[in-house]
Amino acid sequence: MKEKPRISNAELQVMRVIWRKAPVTVNEVVEILLKSTTWKRETIRTLIKRLEKKKAIKSDKKGRSYRYYPLLSKKECVRADAASIIERAGSAILKPVLTALIKKEELTDEEIEEIQSILDKKAKKE
Repeated sequence: MKEKPRISNAELQVMRVIWRKAPVTVNEVVEILLKSTTWKRETIRTLIKRLEKKKAIKSDKKGRSYRYYPLLSKKECVRADAASIIERAGSAILKPVLTALIKKEELTDEEIEEIQSILDKKAKKE
C-alpha cells in the first residue's frame, strides 16, 4: 500500500480550506487564511505548492486561474497522523490515547459499532 504523505500543521490548515471549499482557487484560499492566520500571501502559496508536490491536492486550469481539489480525505490524513505519532512515541502510547479519546468524545451508535467490530476482529486474530 502506498504511504500517505506527511502533512504539517500549517499544510493541514490549507487542507481544511480545500476540503471545505473545493474546487477553490489560490486567491480564495489566500483570502480565507489571511483572515485566520498571520501568514503572508507567499507563505500560503508555498504551502499550496508543497501540498501539490506531495500529491495531497491536485489542480486544473479554468481560464486564467487554477482550481484545487483534495486528493487525500480527512480520514486518510488522520490515519497518517496517528500512525506517525505511534511510530514516534511507540505503541505504549496507544492504550492511554485510545482510552482518553473514547471517554472524552461523544460517539454515535455507528461509531461505537465500528470500533467494536475492529476490536472483535483484532481479538479473533490473536
